[in-house]
Amino acid sequence: MGAGTSKPAYTPPMKEAVMNVVEILDQLESRYGKQKPCWPTDPYEFLIWWHCGYPPSDAACGRGWESVKSRIGIEPQEILAASKRELTSALKAGGMVPELRAVRLKNIAAVIRDEFAGDLRGSLIGSLKEVRKRLKRFPSIGDPGADRILLFGGIEPIAAVPSNCPYVLVRIQRGREPENYAMTYKQAQHAILREVEEKFVARIRAYLLLKKHGQDVCKRTKPHCDRCAISSACAFFCRQAP
Repeated sequence: MGAGTSKPAYTPPMKEAVMNVVEILDQLESRYGKQKPCWPTDPYEFLIWWHCGYPPSDAACGRGWESVKSRIGIEPQEILAASKRELTSALKAGGMVPELRAVRLKNIAAVIRDEFAGDLRGSLIGSLKEVRKRLKRFPSIGDPGADRILLFGGIEPIAAVPSNCPYVLVRIQRGREPENYAMTYKQAQHAILREVEEKFVARIRAYLLLKKHGQDVCKRTKPHCDRCAISSACAFFCRQAP
């Protein structure tokens, strides 16, 4: 280094996270308590449940599921034996476009019967890439849906992120989510991969608590920061504060 040239001052790297994921989950669990899934965890049954409501929500899918289960049955042969009119009528309890959802349920049941020998779970073997490819053949199942099925079905302890609120973890740790959905999902997934133990119980806990927080408090457009149990340690809230 030449004379008269001063060494530049050291600038510490920016902290990426205010709290690590486990700390966030501990705080959320102290607020909401332990969470349990309100949907069926069997891969085939989840596919049926998911199309029992529209717009899809736990409440809508649950209403449609109970109606179909009691009036038609949920096994592939029961769905295929029902007329489209009967299935549509049963699906009305779950909300809009029951006719379209009736067609999708019949298509799902037919694929399970004809291509998976009536056993979807038993067919989800092999490489993770191939398993995901099989799941994504079904209507409305993309990467987030496949991740959810793999995790809750006990097939792979994957770092699944709630599809309707992937921004929750990103906001808490980074301050603001990207505008791109896929990037937001990947950032949240990476945080879980890095900081949450690769076990079913740990990653299911993460999914359920983040989902609960996104539904109740950390809304996408109008988050209720005044009701948030972890706002003091949330990068998003700190950036909004005057």
